Amino acid sequence: MKITGFCFIKNAITYDYPVTEAIRSILPVCTDFVVAVGKSTDETLSLIQTISPDKIRIIETIWDETQREGGKVLALETDKAYQAIDKDSDWCFYIQGDEVVHEKYLPIIKEAMIRYKDRKDVDGLLFHYLHFYGSYDYIAAASNFYKREIRVIRRSSSIFSYRDAQGFRKGNNEKLNVVVIDAFIYHYGWVKQPKAMQAKQENFQKYWHDDNWVEKNVAKADEFDYSGINSLKKFEGTHPEVMEKRIKHINWKFDYDMSYNNYSLKDRFKNFLYYLCKIDLNYRNYKKIH
Repeated sequence: MKITGFCFIKNAITYDYPVTEAIRSILPVCTDFVVAVGKSTDETLSLIQTISPDKIRIIETIWDETQREGGKVLALETDKAYQAIDKDSDWCFYIQGDEVVHEKYLPIIKEAMIRYKDRKDVDGLLFHYLHFYGSYDYIAAASNFYKREIRVIRRSSSIFSYRDAQGFRKGNNEKLNVVVIDAFIYHYGWVKQPKAMQAKQENFQKYWHDDNWVEKNVAKADEFDYSGINSLKKFEGTHPEVMEKRIKHINWKFDYDMSYNNYSLKDRFKNFLYYLCKIDLNYRNYKKIH
């Protein structure tokens, strides 16, 4: 069974993306790995080149700034990496530059790949998510943080990245048929040094909105204000081993008073259905078949 990892990245150092940790976290189950490295103003290309030259194939790209509205350029970059994967790959493992997989889930993921390899009605595998916020000690609890996404797909000419690269579709814009597996993606996109987070917000919103919208709606500040979140939970588990060095060198403090949690009635209802009844009322860009 051939498994190819893939991702895209640009200016990882400037905006403090844990992309090396992301890649290294799934590398043990990958036969090879394709990274689309966008032309950067920092040393991102050199950073990727140091990870695992025997497994990683880099394609250098230029982001099409005319396709930034709605995050379309992110899907285009994802597709560049996906389309560069060899056609003999059985599964393609997608990881974004701020997502990491705990090593405890790798056997579960590998077993699911083996189990469904010959089930052609299964287009992909669906993962659960933990969204860390402010620091490595808290996870988002509000319902507007997505609960699941597809991160393993088949190698197929009919599959493509959808909208802003959050998920995938096939053929004539059909949702993929997926199986839920008991594995989590740890999303660290909201955990950065406050100055780096502010810079990311000011830059990355440009890939969803035009300059006028960004000027009016993105606050100009020296540091990002993490206090605007309405509900968090204390993280009680362990982080992936590949994150240990990064976590050890954290250089800012974030404390959240849990008594200020402001769960809306909508959040309470959705969380009750999701965690206790296994019913997800959020938007789903997939079809569960098992």
